[in-house]
Amino acid sequence: MAKLYFYYSSMNAGKSTSLLQSSYNYRERGMNTLVLAPIIDDRYGNGVVASRIGLKTDATIFTAQDDVFGLIEKQHQQTPLSCVLIDEAQFLSRAQVFQLTDVCDNLDIPVLAYGIRTDFQGEPFEGSKYLLAWADNLKELKAICHCGRKATMVVRRDASGKAVTEGAQIEIGGNDRYESTCRRHFKAAYYDD
Repeated sequence: MAKLYFYYSSMNAGKSTSLLQSSYNYRERGMNTLVLAPIIDDRYGNGVVASRIGLKTDATIFTAQDDVFGLIEKQHQQTPLSCVLIDEAQFLSRAQVFQLTDVCDNLDIPVLAYGIRTDFQGEPFEGSKYLLAWADNLKELKAICHCGRKATMVVRRDASGKAVTEGAQIEIGGNDRYESTCRRHFKAAYYDD
């Protein structure tokens, strides 16, 4: 039986690199994969999953309103899929996470979802919340804070480097806007800056 996997961490833990390696491993063995990426993450262009170490692949984009089960089922009918991989899975909706469980349960295709657990205010993203609740397997990928501890949180910074404490949950950015920190340094940035 296929399973839903959720690989989560703060930023800079190698989630996209791990996704790209997993997809490559399947394809190297002659198996087909489908890589999905949310349309709102356009840092490297729409329809591209890229890692900080320079690896990248084309991806099928989805919006928050898309029926991902239908999208995957249609692709599976055209070319049988061995695995579905999702980058930036925190941007999935509750309904889409439920649809991914249907991909596993009804189409018997494993799904590997990669995403950030919490936002810059320490609040769970919708997709991550339901992946943590409904995934068959959870795997934390390790990122490192500047102090050397495990980074579990993300701080959003403004142009002057000050921690941002309010605003929209979703603002796309990379190391220019976000810093992965341990909980101690997250609280220091959030409450002391």
